[in-house]
Amino acid sequence: MLGEEHPDLAYSLNNLALLYKWQKRYSEAEPLFQQVLLLIKRVLGEEHPHFATSLNNLAGLYLLQGRYSEAKPLFQQALLIFERTLGENHISTLNSKKLESLLAEI
Repeated sequence: MLGEEHPDLAYSLNNLALLYKWQKRYSEAEPLFQQVLLLIKRVLGEEHPHFATSLNNLAGLYLLQGRYSEAKPLFQQALLIFERTLGENHISTLNSKKLESLLAEI
């Protein structure tokens, strides 16, 4: 048994949240994405790339819902973490830049 503080729990919750997002069950996805964010923050820390990915996932949900002012700071924070931890040319950093620029166009 892995326990409530194991990263694999966060990954499973994240996958369920993604499923809900794809099914447009946004009100069910949001608390799961928030729970994943808090769990990753506790277990891996705020400077871990998985934390940045979790920020992007929650921001992406907000973007789909038209909640741009809530999405923007999460995308920006994720981009900074990716740049610091993975570098400017890593695929996660580049994808995060695309998301942020997409939001800027809206």
